Amino acid sequence: MSILRSKYYDHPDGEDAFGKIVATNKYALTAGLAWSTLDVLTLSKPQGYLPTIGRFAYNTGPLMGMATAFTLTTLAATNARGKDDKINYLIGGFAAGGVFGAWKRNHVAGLCAGLFLGIAGVLKKMSIEQGWEFFPKPLKHQYGGVNIASNDYTITAERPRNWTTEEKKE
Repeated sequence: MSILRSKYYDHPDGEDAFGKIVATNKYALTAGLAWSTLDVLTLSKPQGYLPTIGRFAYNTGPLMGMATAFTLTTLAATNARGKDDKINYLIGGFAAGGVFGAWKRNHVAGLCAGLFLGIAGVLKKMSIEQGWEFFPKPLKHQYGGVNIASNDYTITAERPRNWTTEEKKE
C-alpha cells in the first residue's frame, strides 16, 4: 500500500506513527494551502515571490506542526498509559493547542485552542467507538445549489402514469 494513501484508522492507536503522521498532515497541508491562498489574495497581499512563499510557509507550517503534535502526543499517551481511550485524544488536542499558542505568541489563545481541539478529538474518538459519523455524507448526490434535488426545474412536469390522450366513448 502506498504511504500517501494511508489513513489514520488503518492501524490501531499506538501503532504506525509514520503512517498516522502522513494521514493527518495531508489534511493539514490541504487546509494550510487553502488558507494561505486566501490570505495571500485577500488579506496580506505580499509583493513578490519570496514574501508570497513566506506567507505560505507562515500559515501552512504551523498547521502541519499542530497535526504532527496531535498525532505524536496521542500515540505517546496511548503507549505510556497502556489504554486506548478518549483521554489520549484530549491530551493530543492540548498539544496541538500548544503549537497554536506558540505560533500566535499567545498562551491564552493556545490554551483555548487546546481545549477546543481536545474536545473535538474526544468527539471524534466517541464517534469511532460508538459507530456514528462525525461528518456524515449527504443522502443524495446533487449538483448546484442547496436542495436542488428536491426542486423540479423542468418546463413541463412529468405526466402521471397510465394516462391516455382521450377518453374512450362507449
